[in-house]
Amino acid sequence: MADQRGRPRVLFLCTGNSCRSQMAEGWARSLLDSDIDACSAGVDPNKLNTLAVKVMDEAGIDISAHESKAIDACEPDTIDLVVTVCGHADETCPTFPGKTTIVHRPFDDPPKLAADAKSEDEALPIYRRVRDEIKSFVEGLPALLREHGLQQ
Repeated sequence: MADQRGRPRVLFLCTGNSCRSQMAEGWARSLLDSDIDACSAGVDPNKLNTLAVKVMDEAGIDISAHESKAIDACEPDTIDLVVTVCGHADETCPTFPGKTTIVHRPFDDPPKLAADAKSEDEALPIYRRVRDEIKSFVEGLPALLREHGLQQ
């Protein structure tokens, strides 16, 4: 169900909507704003991860005003494609109305991988790696949308 500008609506879904899904939304809005209408949400919303904000800012994308939100904030009845970016979101993904396509593309969890980091400087490379992996995925979204018949 495309938005008013004819763009397919894409939801990036994670557990807390604090890190990976927020980075994906940031990349999508930055790289593909004319092609898709992006939103992110969590099955159990938490607070925005400050290191995710920092590494996105390093890449020139400001997500500092983003807020962690539940699925309802993204108008689930209008979503064309849901991308679950973690295993928990994939396992607990709700049923969406209509012909919503759901794709699972898991990314490592930076907060979990960096839990034993002794400093921010030690944690940041993990966040940067995942940020860059998410960017690569988002760059391929137009092809994925065409593959599922959601975009010309």
